[in-house]
Amino acid sequence: MVEMKVFGLAVDEKAQSPVVILKDEARDVALPIWVGPVEAMAISLALNAVETPRPMTHDLLGRVVASLSASLAAVEVVALREGTFYAELVLRRAAAAGDETLRVDCRPSDAIALAARLGVPILVAESVLDEAGTRTLESAKLEFSGSERDKWTDELENLSPDELKYKM
Repeated sequence: MVEMKVFGLAVDEKAQSPVVILKDEARDVALPIWVGPVEAMAISLALNAVETPRPMTHDLLGRVVASLSASLAAVEVVALREGTFYAELVLRRAAAAGDETLRVDCRPSDAIALAARLGVPILVAESVLDEAGTRTLESAKLEFSGSERDKWTDELENLSPDELKYKM
């Protein structure tokens, strides 16, 4: 597994779909993952440490995990099958026989949003990077510049409520 960071969010102009870009700085490789607009907003809120008046879905999930005396150790993008990425939450909890590790299947978009909220590592399988990773510019920075961030914010703000599954 390779630890990656969220490099940023973009909009695929052709598909009109948000894309989260993970990057491994040491190997100069990026992994684009197409996500839904609601998930993109959740990731953006977490990356920008925006507090909401009520818990969002990913906040709720984090609270449920904690209330079960467990913790999120990491999220892993484990496979790519027929164009679909697969991820798992890696949970740890104390058990009578020692620490227990639980793995829960989930969408990468939800895993990344949760990892961003809780500050846990995002790991990607080597096989996924071999298949879908792409070389990046050596001079690329970890965050978008102000104008690129503003463009992303504008794109999200201009989404029609009819395009969203639920309102925030």
